[in-house]
Amino acid sequence: MRLVLVGPPGAGKGTQAEFIAAHLSVPKISTGDIFRANVSQGTPLGVEAKRYMDAGKLVPDEVTINMVRDRLAEPDASEGFLLDGFPRTTPQAAALDKLLADLGTALDLVLELVVDDDEVIRRLSGRRTCRGCGKIWHVEFDATTREGVCDRCGAELFQRDDDKPETIAARLREYAEKTAPLVDYYGAQGKLVGIDATGPVEDVTVRAIDALRSYGG
Repeated sequence: MRLVLVGPPGAGKGTQAEFIAAHLSVPKISTGDIFRANVSQGTPLGVEAKRYMDAGKLVPDEVTINMVRDRLAEPDASEGFLLDGFPRTTPQAAALDKLLADLGTALDLVLELVVDDDEVIRRLSGRRTCRGCGKIWHVEFDATTREGVCDRCGAELFQRDDDKPETIAARLREYAEKTAPLVDYYGAQGKLVGIDATGPVEDVTVRAIDALRSYGG
């Protein structure tokens, strides 16, 4: 099965991608992993991408698409894959459709993790990171015994800038402008399935897998 997972920041895409890919016995492919692999291996695409990143610029879609093409051509993706974090825009989605057509295949399904903005802010703004061991806690869902102190190593906890409400709100606005249109794009193709992403992680996974079974996954 060939899937794309979409949803706003804080929807739990990374976690659900792991579980769903394992259920389907397909590789989970994220653009972050692809970038790191190409850069660390010094591939021509990695060298080109690093040049943009070092200059503080966005890596052009063409470079990203070519990295994705190379990854999807690897043997472990021949029977299916789950793309997490790509595509992010409708031009990237159109490029992915063309790429897959060139490879003689197409997407089967796009799973959208549906969660409202208030829940995203609640999830992300409650995170606290340990200055010592780096473990991430949550003031509501995974609180420490002593407020502001890591249970694992005793170091101070802090709130990353990325987890501050104003930063999260900006990320959600960017998602609404750039990525949310994918819902209409894939909905028009009849490939979109929405999954309620609220509640315990295990419940969300069950809903996602039940939806996949309805489509033969």
